[in-house]
Amino acid sequence: MSSIKGLANVWVPVQDTDRAVDFYENILGLPVVKRDGPWAEVDAGDLTIGLNGREPEGAQSGGGPVITFQPEGGLENTISSLQEQGVEFPAGISEHDWGRIATLETIRNYKTSVASIRCSVG
Repeated sequence: MSSIKGLANVWVPVQDTDRAVDFYENILGLPVVKRDGPWAEVDAGDLTIGLNGREPEGAQSGGGPVITFQPEGGLENTISSLQEQGVEFPAGISEHDWGRIATLETIRNYKTSVASIRCSVG
């Protein structure tokens, strides 16, 4: 049984949110559907791209995009299922006004590839 039912969105760290928004909106022609200070969301069809200027250091050589997935059967059940397969969630679940996430580490501790599982508050 799969623990993941699909992709939720991709968060891209940016040093300059205004410049990133200009690029995605005016150069690529993708609509910006949300703007909240250093955070912006771009509609790329079936994918939402989050431009994250809240942590600009992530745009440096040590950081990179974060892929978020939709959990199958709820966040807790998905975490449990993945833990049984050796996946680690060092920080557990973090609660936010926009939803809940649990950041995972790959089985081989490949630090540059971090994914998060997200489900909406409800």
